[in-house]
Amino acid sequence: MSLQHLKVSFFLAVRGLLRGSRGSLYLSILIIAMVFTNMIFMSSIIMGAIKNSEQSIIEYQTGNILVGPKENEQYIEDISGLLDKLNRIPGVIRASAHYSLGATLKNEGNRVGGTVIAVKPDDERMVTGTWKKMIEGEYLSDGETGEVIIGIQTSGHKDENDDMGPTLGYVRTGDPVTIEYTNGVTREYRVKGIFETRSYQADMEIFVTWNEMESVLGHPITDSTGVIIRTSPDLPEAQVKQTILRFGVQEEVKTWQDLLEEAFGRAIESFSIINSVTVIVSLVIAIVVLFIVIMIKTLNNRRQIGVLKALGVDKSIIINNYLFQVLLLTAAGTILGICIVEGMVGLLTVFPIVFPDGDVTPYVTPGDLISNTILLFIAAAIAGYIPAWRVASEDIMTAMRS
Repeated sequence: MSLQHLKVSFFLAVRGLLRGSRGSLYLSILIIAMVFTNMIFMSSIIMGAIKNSEQSIIEYQTGNILVGPKENEQYIEDISGLLDKLNRIPGVIRASAHYSLGATLKNEGNRVGGTVIAVKPDDERMVTGTWKKMIEGEYLSDGETGEVIIGIQTSGHKDENDDMGPTLGYVRTGDPVTIEYTNGVTREYRVKGIFETRSYQADMEIFVTWNEMESVLGHPITDSTGVIIRTSPDLPEAQVKQTILRFGVQEEVKTWQDLLEEAFGRAIESFSIINSVTVIVSLVIAIVVLFIVIMIKTLNNRRQIGVLKALGVDKSIIINNYLFQVLLLTAAGTILGICIVEGMVGLLTVFPIVFPDGDVTPYVTPGDLISNTILLFIAAAIAGYIPAWRVASEDIMTAMRS
């Protein structure tokens, strides 16, 4: 087809839209905009929730990289030597050792099972952000004993309806808490602080200092149940992981992506299926709406189409006329849809959606906008071509008699 034919088709398309019903024109654009918004919005909320979970896990639980014991072993041996090695590796900001021990916490008749985690507070402050989330009291300090900090989902809320599981019954800073460790030792602690990260798993954690755990075990701790690492934001975690392995670290090394792939792989696949279904349904709606709009236009203009064919106008020009109309409607609807999406993202950034695991804001990338725009234009082209081809293929006399 020549460029001249395309110019004629485009001219007829613009003229047809401007001379048609304004109400139908605006409604069609609005419907396409809503379809585009629906395609983007659901996936953006899902991705926002996923990104929020990822950030919470990195910030309050695993760091960027987690080092665990060797296969078939329970502890990392010679933890001091490992920390010295890790802290010298390029890309590692700080490594913090953890020692976990099962325990039961008791307070005024309330019992909660959990895991007490021993940390070196000065290292932990450089790796996780829990110390920034103290809603009562203070974070731990190196060397102190007899004190514990507890997450809000373990200490309990004032309103029991806010609790998501068994708690100690609204423990406050300064209250005594008894901890029975699985090694048989029982200790009474003063609650030094309560933290709330808005991550359910993190808010169930209980922390004591490394020195306190040594007194519970009755000997210096030379091993560890795990090491979490904060890496430089300028380097990919996978690259730092490879550097750690090249430095001769024999323990199991995993990035947070590795951990999430194992823990949430199926959940992410389910979210992807939901998103795909949403996009497909939206595209079907777009095809149906545009098909109806163009079918009505072509049926109402059958006699005009017959006259054009009688005058020798090429069939392809007539088809492209309506194809350009639907593409112009789609372009206008997509632009309006992008404006709506950006407006909703801005609004929900200021007023985020409250989820149990934190506040969620939509996560939209330029790639999402581009890919969904392409899909919508493909659907529009299909919806516009079929009715235009059917009417343009009719016999001239049949069209003239309509």
